[in-house]
Amino acid sequence: MNWLNKLPGFQRAPYGAEVRLLRLIPTMVVAGTLLPALASVAARWLIEQGSAAEMARSIQMFDFYMVALVIFIWTLILTLGIFCTIVWLMKGPAYVADGFEVSHRDTPAP
Repeated sequence: MNWLNKLPGFQRAPYGAEVRLLRLIPTMVVAGTLLPALASVAARWLIEQGSAAEMARSIQMFDFYMVALVIFIWTLILTLGIFCTIVWLMKGPAYVADGFEVSHRDTPAP
């Protein structure tokens, strides 16, 4: 039994933006991780107001925000990757499903 019978005469749709976006995903992950990390490092030099305890609290809060931002960016990229993969697969070749014998009755057989 051949499981992958391609539908004869089916024309594949040309690939579009989904392939370009799939190729950009590694760059988006690196940029979405490094930019908040660099902002977190820069916050150590830019936050200079208040006592040492207030500065430490402000830096820690900023770090928490940056970690949340990185997780949010990763979630967006994962969602985008799933979407692009589904579109890419749907534009691929069509396959013929195995036939299933259907009884021609309106009610089930006893």
